[in-house]
Amino acid sequence: MNTLLFEKQDRVGIIKFNRPKVLNALNLEVLHELWDLLDQIRNDDEVNVVVLTGNHPKSFVAGADIPVMKPMNVQEGKEFAYLGQALLHKIEEFEKPIIAAINGFALGGGTEISMACDIRIASDKAKFGQPEVNLGIIPGFGGTQRLPRIVGRGMGKLIIFSGMMLDAQEALRIGLVEKVVPHEELMAEVLKICAMINAKSPTAVRLAKASINHGLDCDMRTGNRFEAFVFGHCFSTEDQTEGMGAFVEKRQPNFSSKYLPKK
Repeated sequence: MNTLLFEKQDRVGIIKFNRPKVLNALNLEVLHELWDLLDQIRNDDEVNVVVLTGNHPKSFVAGADIPVMKPMNVQEGKEFAYLGQALLHKIEEFEKPIIAAINGFALGGGTEISMACDIRIASDKAKFGQPEVNLGIIPGFGGTQRLPRIVGRGMGKLIIFSGMMLDAQEALRIGLVEKVVPHEELMAEVLKICAMINAKSPTAVRLAKASINHGLDCDMRTGNRFEAFVFGHCFSTEDQTEGMGAFVEKRQPNFSSKYLPKK
């Protein structure tokens, strides 16, 4: 890969955006490489949790690569947006949990990528914003849809209409991130969260993610029906047998790293 770095550590797959000369700005190559890497990770039983971060001391993703976007025509602009939206849906709906470790600038597409992740942990040096209106465009990778859903309609409009930049504490206050930690402790904190998740049933975690995501897109009654269906499905898995067996036997469960149906 030319634009990403990838390593595995204790069942955690760590993906780093790696275009440091342009603050990890997004171009077509980044989007395609991330798409392909997620396909590989999906079937990798050595990875239960994924972390997205930036290989730059000051930047997660500082938006899209503007010189590349500048000459686009209407159709090319649409296609770029469709690709970005499809990739972020892939992140959002990915079976395994994805945590954003936001180590610096997360502007434009950087904020949009972080919002598609399940959990967002920010360095105290992180900066957020949707500054597209300064360029005569709007957020195109789902920013106009996810941001108001996460922080509320009025706050989402304020951020997008003004192009304002938010520091990490303000992002925490409005619910854009779940936690802010000192910059030098970011990865340690994120890996601690990964370890907590990895100690649990990977099957149950993935099914919980599917149930939450499904419910957020429908009414409560429909979401509850889906939850009941998924809850029942858990009883067809080896993880349910192991988890409840361990509880009754007063021992720590030994979960498999992959989904296994009951024999």
